Amino acid sequence: MTAKVSYESGLVTTSVHLRSGTIIQTDAPTDNGGTGSKFSPTDLVASALASCMLTLMALCAKGHDFALGHIECEVEKIMVPAPRRIGEVRIAMKLSGPHQYSDRERALLEHAALTCPVLESLHPDLKKSVQFIWP
Repeated sequence: MTAKVSYESGLVTTSVHLRSGTIIQTDAPTDNGGTGSKFSPTDLVASALASCMLTLMALCAKGHDFALGHIECEVEKIMVPAPRRIGEVRIAMKLSGPHQYSDRERALLEHAALTCPVLESLHPDLKKSVQFIWP
């Protein structure tokens, strides 16, 4: 088992990662009756995509023995109605730091990001827009 998830009250859930004990709480977004005081479940899906991409990029850099500088992702989740779902996730990935990436390293990192397990698991109708902003 990976986690235990429970409903608390007021549209809040608590997830406990069983191996580490890490806790994540969610709340419904304001446009769906929540307070917006925490990540919503769909926010976590969009954020998990960026986290997965970054993890795969780090593994790629390590495996090919080159440095990976700081990367910051701006994540935008766009909801659509009928049925209510995530219609698009936009990620602007800003790479910074002293390292100048070669064309080969850029290609390896982009490939790693665009083949991460979360991306591969999302429905094909969900639009995924990823922008790499290189130093």
